[in-house]
Amino acid sequence: MEPISFSDSPAITHIAEDGSTDLRGRPVSRLLTGGWSASLLIIGVEMTERLAYFGVSGNLVIYLTNVMQQNTATAAKNVNVWYGVASMLPLLGAFLADSYFGRYWTILFSSLIYLLGLICLTLSASLPLLRPPPCDYTSYSCPRPAAFQVVFFFISLYLVALGQGGHRPCLQAFGADQFDERDPAERKNKSSFFNWWYFGLCSGLFVLVPVVVYIQENVGWSLGFALPAAAMAIALSLFLGGTKMYRHKIPSTSPVTQIVQVFVAAICKWNVSVHSQGEGKLYGIQGLKDEKRTLLPSNQFRFLDKATIATDLDHENKTNIDWRLCTATQVEQVKLVLRLIPIWVTCLVYGVICAQTPTFFTKQGSTMDRRIIGDFKIPSANMQSFISLTVLVLVPVYDRIFVPLARSITGNERGITLLQRIGVGMFISVISMIVAAMTEMKRLQAAREYGLIDMPQVTIPLSVWWLLPQYILFGISDVFTYLGLQEYFYDQMPDSMRSLGVALYLSIFGVGSFLSSILISIIEDLSSRVMGQNWFTDNLNRAHLDYFYWLLAALNSLFLCIYLSFARKFIYKEEESNVWKDEEIF
Repeated sequence: MEPISFSDSPAITHIAEDGSTDLRGRPVSRLLTGGWSASLLIIGVEMTERLAYFGVSGNLVIYLTNVMQQNTATAAKNVNVWYGVASMLPLLGAFLADSYFGRYWTILFSSLIYLLGLICLTLSASLPLLRPPPCDYTSYSCPRPAAFQVVFFFISLYLVALGQGGHRPCLQAFGADQFDERDPAERKNKSSFFNWWYFGLCSGLFVLVPVVVYIQENVGWSLGFALPAAAMAIALSLFLGGTKMYRHKIPSTSPVTQIVQVFVAAICKWNVSVHSQGEGKLYGIQGLKDEKRTLLPSNQFRFLDKATIATDLDHENKTNIDWRLCTATQVEQVKLVLRLIPIWVTCLVYGVICAQTPTFFTKQGSTMDRRIIGDFKIPSANMQSFISLTVLVLVPVYDRIFVPLARSITGNERGITLLQRIGVGMFISVISMIVAAMTEMKRLQAAREYGLIDMPQVTIPLSVWWLLPQYILFGISDVFTYLGLQEYFYDQMPDSMRSLGVALYLSIFGVGSFLSSILISIIEDLSSRVMGQNWFTDNLNRAHLDYFYWLLAALNSLFLCIYLSFARKFIYKEEESNVWKDEEIF
């Protein structure tokens, strides 16, 4: 009998070349782990988790106004602040994952916190002690909830935000990690992964979230919050079930520490010339390795290259050498991060616009005729499902038709560049706000024509389907900008900071929500003092959301122009393989 040759084993000869390991840190086979098998399971986890998240957030403004008895502006600001915190916490989750725990364990721990928050939220709507008192419709009075009820509700709500803050950036990066970029076929699959990731997410939202929202408004909030908790429990079970097939990235040094070290070292050597041969030589210039890939040196941010100069003082004093002398790899990684900042800043107004769909768009719809069959009324929050439906229709078209066609014309693997894709979506979002402003003008005109200006509780005889175009345009915009931002901030970050990259893209919507809340507060004050009429008064028939939408359209147009100027000058991450070296942008 011939001895078994382990070198001929498929599991040995097809080791992942990007440094992926199993949960114990051992090299893994591309044939037995990762790929679409693992990533599709992770997409399934994301679908159920997003059901849990949007089952809470999609109708939150209605809960705050109808149950917690908050006025429209306060509820909108509270929703925006919560969205903002929920979208900024991924920065913390990504930092912990990339620096200490790894993505797998961060996802697991954050899922448990997430589930705890949803359970507490269910209790806050179920137990008489924690549930706000119902309105007395015979006397048209609504008692205010007790202070401890409000506190318990918001603690539960922010536990949900904390849990998804660790879950979301790590899960998406973890899904992309299942493809080996050193393999040409898997590299193309990774680009498609971001499209199908969002397709799967929107599938769950379109099919199930409308059911949850309907239950919340017509059956009860206790069951309406219990369903998201059950969805999160299923998501956790699915994630644990795929443990053996996952590929893992070993956590590296804290990305924040690496970035700060480069700046400190460059400042310490502010008077050293990069081109001075007498001062020393570039340290580590031959080893520009970003994990398993080779980065090409860049000429941007040349002042940071001072951190790589080895001086006589560095040779004499080895104490704290990491804070005085950095490798060229470390400097190039920091340059990659700095390149992303202008794009991040110019996309913030897009984040502000996205904050309107679960707040003012939903309140608009609640004043309109929502009947679809007989006396059956669609909840206004369910109009958001048409964003998901648009994405479901367009993602396969984009991935299977548009990308191959554009690839044959441009020669670019993605069809068009990432920044072109983002810019197209931002332009469409400007159009969506213009359409939203015109639709709101139509709604206010109907209220005046039927004498309902001072009757906010009466349904305006204008079909809610007038809002459909703005939701569809938002969906089209998402296919370009939202998905483009996902891939851009993952792809252009250093390999060891990719969870942080996903968190940075999510923070656009977090900061956008904060800015929306601040903008609402400023406009509330100015419109009341200057015009004598609050744009966001509780009586939407006397409010002026149309003015607000016109303002957002103008701001987004301005920032789009600034974005284009930065996009034209952007230099993509160049690697030794130089796959995208010849990309042209705008």
